[in-house]
Amino acid sequence: MTLQDHLKPSLLKNPLIVALDLDDDKKVLQLCDDLQDIAGGFKVGPRLCLRYGKPLLQRIAQVAPLFIDNKYFDIPNTMESAVLSSFEAGASLVTVHLLAGQPALRRLAELEQQLNRVRPFKILGVSILTSWSEEDYPTPFTPEPVSKHVRELIKMGEQAGLTGFVCSGEELSLAGDSQKYFIVPGVRLPGDDVQDQKRTLTPKLAIERGASGLVVGRPIVEAKDPRQAALDYSMAWVESSFKA
Repeated sequence: MTLQDHLKPSLLKNPLIVALDLDDDKKVLQLCDDLQDIAGGFKVGPRLCLRYGKPLLQRIAQVAPLFIDNKYFDIPNTMESAVLSSFEAGASLVTVHLLAGQPALRRLAELEQQLNRVRPFKILGVSILTSWSEEDYPTPFTPEPVSKHVRELIKMGEQAGLTGFVCSGEELSLAGDSQKYFIVPGVRLPGDDVQDQKRTLTPKLAIERGASGLVVGRPIVEAKDPRQAALDYSMAWVESSFKA
């Protein structure tokens, strides 16, 4: 396996996705400027989307590939509209909940094909949040291991036509293959604070197990030196790619 096996230039500049989990647009844009030569892309969620809207998203997308992580979960028509709006705001990646079910996922897979005729775009199905463990399931969930739920949800998404997914690094070896595109949140260097993440993995192990993108937020954006922190994470996946 070579470094190029992990580069997806049509979607990301490299596997490191910096999660901009902040509320200040000036700090966000400063981080984008400081990290644009290191980050493979930038991830934003509802807090920035709702606070600043499309103008900020478009500015971020001009710097590096934009990942809008709002985890859409609604009736099929509403999910389609939300995904299309994200695309129009500049997103290269967007998340939806696999729990939305087959009818919604099939329509989203068709929409993804249409949008890819315009520019590279990937819809990512979210399986089980990395902040969950078996003890945190909502009441209707059957008391099965997280890995089983992840496998079943990804299988359903694949049958609907999706090829991009989000899951923790722990489930990659169970759910992944070379035909799927996996984004892994909860990535931490050895010794880093895992905060509210329940299922974490190092960049090295995530890459070795087949991750296409690694999401890192607070360890970078809250660091005293965000640029050095981003370099530390970047070097971790580069080294693991050459050793793999």
